Amino acid sequence: MTSILKYHNETEIQQAVDTSRQTFRSGYTRPLKFRRHQLQQLWRLVDENTDAICDALYKDLRKHKNETILGELIPTKEEINDALEHLEEWAKDEKVTPALVNKVGVTCVKRKEPKGSTLIISAWNYPIFLSFGPLIGAIAAGCTAVLKPSEVAQHSAKVITELLPRYLDSKAFLVINGAAHETTKLLENKWDHIFYTGNGTVAKIIMKAASVHLTSLTLELGGKSPAIIDENANMTVAAKRIAFGKTFNAGQTCVAPDYVLVTPKAEPKFVEAMKTAYKELYGANPQTSDSYARIVNNRHYHRLQKVLTENQSGEVVIGGQSDEKDLYIAPTVIANVDRDDKLMEDELFGPILPMIRVNDVDDAIEYVNSRDDPLALYVFSSNKKFVNKVLDSTRSGGALVNDTLMHVAEGNLPFGGTGPSGMGNYHGKHSFDAFTHERATMIKDLNPISEALMAVRYAPYTNGNLKLARLALESVPRFKKSFVLKHLKWIVIAIIFGIGYKRLA
Repeated sequence: MTSILKYHNETEIQQAVDTSRQTFRSGYTRPLKFRRHQLQQLWRLVDENTDAICDALYKDLRKHKNETILGELIPTKEEINDALEHLEEWAKDEKVTPALVNKVGVTCVKRKEPKGSTLIISAWNYPIFLSFGPLIGAIAAGCTAVLKPSEVAQHSAKVITELLPRYLDSKAFLVINGAAHETTKLLENKWDHIFYTGNGTVAKIIMKAASVHLTSLTLELGGKSPAIIDENANMTVAAKRIAFGKTFNAGQTCVAPDYVLVTPKAEPKFVEAMKTAYKELYGANPQTSDSYARIVNNRHYHRLQKVLTENQSGEVVIGGQSDEKDLYIAPTVIANVDRDDKLMEDELFGPILPMIRVNDVDDAIEYVNSRDDPLALYVFSSNKKFVNKVLDSTRSGGALVNDTLMHVAEGNLPFGGTGPSGMGNYHGKHSFDAFTHERATMIKDLNPISEALMAVRYAPYTNGNLKLARLALESVPRFKKSFVLKHLKWIVIAIIFGIGYKRLA
């Protein structure tokens, strides 16, 4: 397919990098008034161009307007609203109560300072939300940003490229288009922070490039997110919610349930409930439903087809149909898949759901823990002991009980992975924090009284001064404290002050 995107050349890339860096160094993006205006403009961009954005996403992914609005535009606007409402609160210096020895003449604060000139490399599966989500954090924090949208969702990237300069200040926020070569050129430069959404293979390349300049990173990756189902759970509700999470955007979601762990006793009930759920969602033939999206391109279509044809175990109990010309793969469920099957090697990132039989919850936990930490983990049960056992015994970027995907839409929760599923997090204030450096700042006065308290630190060193300093600085464990010990530091500080004041006099 011929690209409709104009890729930027090396000169244009370097100009964007230099502009971003120079603009930040000038202090242009620091004022809260500027940040607020840019956030308002980004909100207007989304609000005033809903139809154009929906059209682009339909061309890229055959994504229904409802999915685009609910899964991309509303979350983006809500993230902006949250930042606008709390910007001053997030950005103000945070006073810290100093230790006892610093009580006199000392102020301690954490200054919330922008990291600087930043690079945002976005993904194709939710091209608006995954581009603008990190950008909101960069704007709120007072950074500049160069945004590299994914060339895979080319219509969406084109819309972003056209709209961003019309709404945001192009001295501070720029778009660069391209593929691997152009991204490599961007990564050759020194950035103050890099935010990448994508897969682990590319993340390793980005980490290697960032290591040259010791650049901080946020990596939002993925993995095989399991769904563990209690055999006593409400299968009708559980199946409907898993079917939703597995086929929203045709399964091309980083937190889609990748596979199901279920006991042999519960498997038949779950399969029947999934059949009913898919029929309710997309009718008897999902290919004719305008609510069902498509695979993004031929490469990913063939990747999924290869996984389907190479699996050596299991039985297709739902779906299995495909149409290359339409980039269509039906919602597919494969029962009784072996634990070491090809289906279980990499994140599927499509509408294929393997089911693995487990003996009990302990067996399910052991299997999950034998694999890389996933980005999400789903548990379906009304039994609190069952739920807590799973949560206490596993690790994942996030967890959701009795539903799928919805934790991503909660702005007050951090969203991010752990280990191979990512590092760092964002959403809400966490997006601001991702692009912010907390600068530890201590401010002292030059008053002779506070100087007197510092007397014991100066040479010439004596055993007496060391004893006084240790009594003043070393904490007594709470379990050993008595009334005398609790107030001893104040007595010692008074003695130190007397010695210091005598020296000054």
